[in-house]
Amino acid sequence: MTDEVIKINKLSKEYITDAGTVPVLHEVSLSVKPGEFVAIMGPSGSGKSTFMNILGCLDVASNGQYLLNGRDVNQQSSDELALLRNQVIGFVFQGFNLLPRANLEDNVALPLIYRGLTRAERIMQARVMLEKVGLGKYHHSRPNQISGGQQQRVAIARALVNHPKLLLADEPTGNLDTHTSQEIMQLFSELNNRDGITIVLITHEHDIAAYAHRLVRLADGRVIYDGPVAGDPLVHAAHTGAEV
Repeated sequence: MTDEVIKINKLSKEYITDAGTVPVLHEVSLSVKPGEFVAIMGPSGSGKSTFMNILGCLDVASNGQYLLNGRDVNQQSSDELALLRNQVIGFVFQGFNLLPRANLEDNVALPLIYRGLTRAERIMQARVMLEKVGLGKYHHSRPNQISGGQQQRVAIARALVNHPKLLLADEPTGNLDTHTSQEIMQLFSELNNRDGITIVLITHEHDIAAYAHRLVRLADGRVIYDGPVAGDPLVHAAHTGAEV
Protein backbone atom coordinates (compact mmCIF):
# COMPACT_ATOMS: atom_id res chain seq x y z
CA MET A 1 0.00 0.00 0.00
CA THR A 2 1.37 3.41 -0.95
CA ASP A 3 1.81 6.23 1.57
CA GLU A 4 0.81 8.79 -1.06
CA VAL A 5 -2.14 9.11 -3.39
CA ILE A 6 -0.13 11.51 -5.57
CA LYS A 7 3.65 11.59 -5.88
CA ILE A 8 5.12 13.87 -8.54
CA ASN A 9 8.85 14.37 -9.11
CA LYS A 10 10.26 17.14 -11.34
CA LEU A 11 7.29 17.15 -13.69
CA SER A 12 7.52 19.41 -16.73
CA LYS A 13 5.10 20.09 -19.56
CA GLU A 14 5.62 21.89 -22.85
CA TYR A 15 3.54 22.24 -25.98
CA ILE A 16 4.83 22.32 -29.53
CA THR A 17 3.18 25.08 -31.57
CA ASP A 18 3.79 26.69 -34.95
CA ALA A 19 5.59 29.46 -33.10
CA GLY A 20 7.87 27.02 -31.31
CA THR A 21 8.01 25.23 -27.95
CA VAL A 22 5.87 26.71 -25.18
CA PRO A 23 6.87 25.64 -21.65
CA VAL A 24 3.95 25.46 -19.20
CA LEU A 25 5.22 23.57 -16.13
CA HIS A 26 8.81 23.54 -14.86
CA GLU A 27 10.04 20.64 -12.69
CA VAL A 28 7.05 20.63 -10.34
CA SER A 29 7.32 18.23 -7.40
CA LEU A 30 4.36 17.43 -5.15
CA SER A 31 3.15 14.70 -2.80
CA VAL A 32 -0.40 14.32 -1.49
CA LYS A 33 -1.10 11.84 1.29
CA PRO A 34 -4.43 10.08 1.91
CA GLY A 35 -6.93 12.34 3.66
CA GLU A 36 -5.34 15.65 2.65
CA PHE A 37 -7.38 18.60 1.38
CA VAL A 38 -5.25 20.66 -1.00
CA ALA A 39 -6.13 23.83 -2.90
CA ILE A 40 -4.13 24.82 -5.99
CA MET A 41 -4.11 28.50 -6.88
CA GLY A 42 -2.43 30.66 -9.47
CA PRO A 43 -3.15 33.46 -11.93
CA SER A 44 -4.23 32.83 -15.51
CA GLY A 45 -1.31 31.27 -17.36
CA SER A 46 0.31 29.87 -14.21
CA GLY A 47 -0.15 26.28 -15.42
CA LYS A 48 -2.75 25.19 -12.89
CA SER A 49 -5.28 23.89 -15.46
CA THR A 50 -2.57 21.93 -17.29
CA PHE A 51 -1.41 20.57 -13.94
CA MET A 52 -4.94 19.47 -13.05
CA ASN A 53 -5.32 17.73 -16.42
CA ILE A 54 -2.12 15.81 -15.76
CA LEU A 55 -3.25 14.92 -12.23
CA GLY A 56 -6.49 13.57 -13.73
CA CYS A 57 -4.65 11.55 -16.40
CA LEU A 58 -6.32 13.64 -19.09
CA ASP A 59 -2.93 14.85 -20.32
CA VAL A 60 0.62 13.55 -19.97
CA ALA A 61 3.78 15.27 -18.82
CA SER A 62 6.70 15.95 -21.14
CA ASN A 63 9.22 14.99 -18.46
CA GLY A 64 9.25 13.82 -14.86
CA GLN A 65 7.44 11.10 -12.94
CA TYR A 66 3.84 10.89 -11.75
CA LEU A 67 2.79 8.06 -9.45
CA LEU A 68 -0.96 7.83 -8.86
CA ASN A 69 -1.85 5.51 -6.00
CA GLY A 70 1.56 3.91 -6.47
CA ARG A 71 1.28 3.36 -10.22
CA ASP A 72 3.51 5.11 -12.74
CA VAL A 73 1.12 6.97 -15.03
CA ASN A 74 3.70 7.19 -17.82
CA GLN A 75 3.86 3.39 -18.00
CA GLN A 76 0.11 2.88 -18.51
CA SER A 77 -1.59 2.17 -21.84
CA SER A 78 -4.62 4.20 -22.93
CA ASP A 79 -6.96 1.48 -21.68
CA GLU A 80 -5.10 1.22 -18.38
CA LEU A 81 -5.28 4.99 -17.94
CA ALA A 82 -9.03 4.95 -18.57
CA LEU A 83 -9.43 2.24 -15.93
CA LEU A 84 -7.21 4.16 -13.51
CA ARG A 85 -9.32 7.30 -13.98
CA ASN A 86 -12.52 5.36 -13.38
CA GLN A 87 -11.33 3.46 -10.31
CA VAL A 88 -9.03 5.91 -8.55
CA ILE A 89 -10.26 9.43 -9.44
CA GLY A 90 -13.56 11.21 -9.02
CA PHE A 91 -13.96 14.39 -11.08
CA VAL A 92 -16.02 17.49 -10.24
CA PHE A 93 -16.09 20.23 -12.90
CA GLN A 94 -17.24 23.84 -12.93
CA GLY A 95 -19.95 23.06 -15.50
CA PHE A 96 -21.50 20.04 -13.69
CA ASN A 97 -21.49 17.96 -16.95
CA LEU A 98 -24.77 16.20 -16.17
CA LEU A 99 -26.81 14.41 -18.83
CA PRO A 100 -29.89 16.65 -19.29
CA ARG A 101 -32.30 13.87 -20.34
CA ALA A 102 -31.31 11.44 -17.59
CA ASN A 103 -32.69 11.66 -14.06
CA LEU A 104 -30.38 12.23 -11.12
CA GLU A 105 -29.93 8.60 -10.11
CA ASP A 106 -28.99 7.63 -13.67
CA ASN A 107 -26.49 10.51 -13.81
CA VAL A 108 -24.87 9.38 -10.58
CA ALA A 109 -24.85 5.72 -11.63
CA LEU A 110 -23.07 6.41 -14.92
CA PRO A 111 -19.49 5.59 -13.76
CA LEU A 112 -20.69 2.22 -12.43
CA ILE A 113 -21.52 0.91 -15.90
CA TYR A 114 -17.88 -0.06 -16.42
CA ARG A 115 -17.86 -2.23 -13.27
CA GLY A 116 -20.26 -4.81 -14.66
CA LEU A 117 -22.98 -4.22 -12.06
CA THR A 118 -26.64 -4.86 -12.80
CA ARG A 119 -28.87 -1.82 -13.27
CA ALA A 120 -30.54 -2.50 -9.91
CA GLU A 121 -27.15 -2.53 -8.18
CA ARG A 122 -26.09 0.68 -9.91
CA ILE A 123 -29.30 2.48 -8.98
CA MET A 124 -29.07 1.33 -5.36
CA GLN A 125 -25.53 2.70 -5.01
CA ALA A 126 -26.50 5.93 -6.79
CA ARG A 127 -29.35 6.51 -4.34
CA VAL A 128 -26.98 5.99 -1.40
CA MET A 129 -24.71 8.71 -2.79
CA LEU A 130 -27.61 11.07 -3.45
CA GLU A 131 -28.62 10.64 0.18
CA LYS A 132 -25.03 11.44 1.23
CA VAL A 133 -25.18 14.82 -0.54
CA GLY A 134 -28.68 15.58 0.72
CA LEU A 135 -30.65 14.93 -2.48
CA GLY A 136 -32.18 11.53 -1.86
CA LYS A 137 -35.74 12.67 -2.43
CA TYR A 138 -34.88 14.11 -5.85
CA HIS A 139 -33.58 10.89 -7.41
CA HIS A 140 -36.21 10.87 -10.17
CA SER A 141 -35.77 14.58 -11.03
CA ARG A 142 -33.86 15.80 -14.05
CA PRO A 143 -31.03 18.35 -13.86
CA ASN A 144 -33.17 21.21 -15.22
CA GLN A 145 -35.63 20.71 -12.35
CA ILE A 146 -33.11 21.53 -9.61
CA SER A 147 -30.87 24.50 -8.76
CA GLY A 148 -27.25 24.99 -9.80
CA GLY A 149 -26.04 24.17 -6.30
CA GLN A 150 -28.06 20.97 -6.29
CA GLN A 151 -26.68 20.05 -9.71
CA GLN A 152 -23.15 20.41 -8.32
CA ARG A 153 -24.13 18.12 -5.43
CA VAL A 154 -25.27 15.56 -8.00
CA ALA A 155 -21.92 15.91 -9.75
CA ILE A 156 -20.16 15.31 -6.43
CA ALA A 157 -22.30 12.23 -5.79
CA ARG A 158 -21.38 10.92 -9.25
CA ALA A 159 -17.70 11.55 -8.52
CA LEU A 160 -17.95 9.56 -5.28
CA VAL A 161 -20.03 6.61 -6.45
CA ASN A 162 -16.97 4.48 -7.32
CA HIS A 163 -15.40 5.24 -3.92
CA PRO A 164 -12.30 6.84 -5.48
CA LYS A 165 -9.01 7.38 -3.69
CA LEU A 166 -8.89 10.98 -4.94
CA LEU A 167 -11.45 13.69 -5.66
CA LEU A 168 -10.30 16.30 -8.21
CA ALA A 169 -12.39 19.47 -8.34
CA ASP A 170 -11.74 22.08 -11.04
CA GLU A 171 -13.26 25.44 -10.05
CA PRO A 172 -16.25 23.62 -8.48
CA THR A 173 -17.93 26.85 -7.36
CA GLY A 174 -17.20 28.89 -10.49
CA ASN A 175 -20.84 28.92 -11.66
CA LEU A 176 -22.40 29.39 -8.23
CA ASP A 177 -23.36 32.38 -6.11
CA THR A 178 -21.58 33.11 -2.82
CA HIS A 179 -24.08 31.39 -0.52
CA THR A 180 -24.32 28.27 -2.67
CA SER A 181 -20.53 28.19 -3.02
CA GLN A 182 -20.22 28.12 0.76
CA GLU A 183 -22.68 25.23 0.96
CA ILE A 184 -20.70 23.23 -1.61
CA MET A 185 -17.42 23.89 0.18
CA GLN A 186 -18.95 22.86 3.49
CA LEU A 187 -19.92 19.59 1.80
CA PHE A 188 -16.33 19.13 0.61
CA SER A 189 -15.13 19.79 4.16
CA GLU A 190 -17.54 17.19 5.54
CA LEU A 191 -16.41 14.61 2.99
CA ASN A 192 -12.79 15.28 3.91
CA ASN A 193 -13.18 15.51 7.71
CA ARG A 194 -15.86 12.87 8.21
CA ASP A 195 -15.09 10.37 5.46
CA GLY A 196 -11.37 10.99 4.99
CA ILE A 197 -11.67 11.59 1.24
CA THR A 198 -8.53 13.06 -0.36
CA ILE A 199 -9.41 16.27 -2.21
CA VAL A 200 -7.39 18.43 -4.60
CA LEU A 201 -9.19 21.47 -5.97
CA ILE A 202 -8.31 24.32 -8.28
CA THR A 203 -9.71 27.73 -7.50
CA HIS A 204 -8.87 31.37 -8.11
CA GLU A 205 -10.92 32.52 -5.09
CA HIS A 206 -9.13 32.97 -1.78
CA ASP A 207 -12.25 32.37 0.31
CA ILE A 208 -12.76 29.01 -1.42
CA ALA A 209 -9.12 28.00 -0.96
CA ALA A 210 -9.49 28.80 2.74
CA TYR A 211 -11.60 25.64 3.19
CA ALA A 212 -8.56 23.51 2.37
CA HIS A 213 -5.86 22.60 4.88
CA ARG A 214 -2.95 23.02 2.49
CA LEU A 215 -2.28 25.49 -0.30
CA VAL A 216 -0.11 25.05 -3.39
CA ARG A 217 0.41 28.31 -5.27
CA LEU A 218 1.70 28.27 -8.86
CA ALA A 219 3.27 31.09 -10.84
CA ASP A 220 4.80 30.81 -14.30
CA GLY A 221 4.62 27.02 -14.11
CA ARG A 222 6.51 26.73 -10.82
CA VAL A 223 5.45 26.07 -7.23
CA ILE A 224 6.10 29.25 -5.26
CA TYR A 225 4.32 28.19 -2.08
CA ASP A 226 3.38 24.81 -0.64
CA GLY A 227 2.25 24.82 2.96
CA PRO A 228 -0.59 25.46 5.41
CA VAL A 229 -3.42 27.74 4.32
CA ALA A 230 -2.71 29.89 7.37
CA GLY A 231 0.79 30.54 6.02
CA ASP A 232 -0.52 32.35 2.93
CA PRO A 233 -1.56 35.90 3.91
CA LEU A 234 -4.19 36.36 1.18
CA VAL A 235 -6.02 33.09 1.85
CA HIS A 236 -5.68 33.48 5.61
CA ALA A 237 -7.14 36.98 5.40
CA ALA A 238 -10.10 35.69 3.35
CA HIS A 239 -10.70 33.05 6.01
CA THR A 240 -10.49 35.40 8.99
CA GLY A 241 -11.90 38.55 7.40
CA ALA A 242 -8.73 40.45 8.22
CA GLU A 243 -7.13 43.04 5.97
CA VAL A 244 -3.78 42.32 4.31
